[in-house]
Amino acid sequence: MELNDADWKSGNPEAKIVLVEYSDFQCPACAVYFSVVDQLLKDYSDDILFVYRHFPLRTIHPHAEIAAYAAEAAGRQGKFWEMYEKLFRSQALWSLEKNAKQTFLGYANELGLAETKFLEDLESNTVKEKVIKDYQFGLRIQINATPTFFLNGKKLQNPAGYEAFKKIIDSELNR
Repeated sequence: MELNDADWKSGNPEAKIVLVEYSDFQCPACAVYFSVVDQLLKDYSDDILFVYRHFPLRTIHPHAEIAAYAAEAAGRQGKFWEMYEKLFRSQALWSLEKNAKQTFLGYANELGLAETKFLEDLESNTVKEKVIKDYQFGLRIQINATPTFFLNGKKLQNPAGYEAFKKIIDSELNR
């Protein structure tokens, strides 16, 4: 799977394992896998490059798209991963709100982001186009659910938790 400069990456750029996730910040299963991925990145810090791509399922998650914009807007101030974590860890709080945008602005303030720039970026075409581009590429490669993972370009049937993921990664590392 081809990576690009606009991808959000965490971990070792020279790693033997490249784990790409198509995800939706409002998806409950994605929030569960957030903890799994977080632990994998801690345990395999030298061995994994993690790539996050947006796939907001707008029809069933009304705040998914603006959550993706909030993460991108935070990223434009160097805080994508901090917002990514905040959105997943607090998903149960904001996903039921009528005005998630206000909550995301509060998160931006907590992260020390410049409020005016955050709000401008949240509404900018650049941010929206990045999310749309991730989503459209996901459609082209037949993503139809979140989360969807690719390990070294191969689509995974979502492993049932940390131990199952660990087994797949260990197997790939020992090839």
